[in-house]
Amino acid sequence: MNCCCEQNKIIKVINVLFIFLIISAIIVVVIIANNMSNEKNILVAIAVNGDNTQLGTTTIKFSQNDIVIGNALSHVEGTDTISINESGIYQISYQLFGIKEGAGSFNFNAALLINDIVVDSTFNDGPVLEDLVNNRITLTSTVILRLNAGDTLKLSGISIEDIMYQKARIDIEKI
Repeated sequence: MNCCCEQNKIIKVINVLFIFLIISAIIVVVIIANNMSNEKNILVAIAVNGDNTQLGTTTIKFSQNDIVIGNALSHVEGTDTISINESGIYQISYQLFGIKEGAGSFNFNAALLINDIVVDSTFNDGPVLEDLVNNRITLTSTVILRLNAGDTLKLSGISIEDIMYQKARIDIEKI
């Protein structure tokens, strides 16, 4: 009789351990799945002096991808187009440095283009500077936009004057 009781106790312990292992495995899978869904998607692209030689209104080319995390965004260095690979909400920040040699009025603006169409809500109206030599200004902005997989994003400097865009930076994060 003792033998049967001992076997029953062993079976109960094994069952409890088995249930514990199954619950532990489920918890680990849930934690891993949750961490994967929280994966960051970030792209930081930089334009340096010489990347953008066209004067006036132009889209900005970025020669360096400083940070690329995740697969939601992609950019080929040296181009002006950032590809959106996953639909979602994106926070986009940029800095665009413009310069005009010589005296006279100085004004440029910036905007984001989605699929080559200016997004009016992103238009950044720069101040008009008058009668200065070596006019320089940096425009900055941060916006949050809903973008779809397959969209393209560009930063545009907008001016009727001979503005050169020496430096720029764009930081994009899927939030």
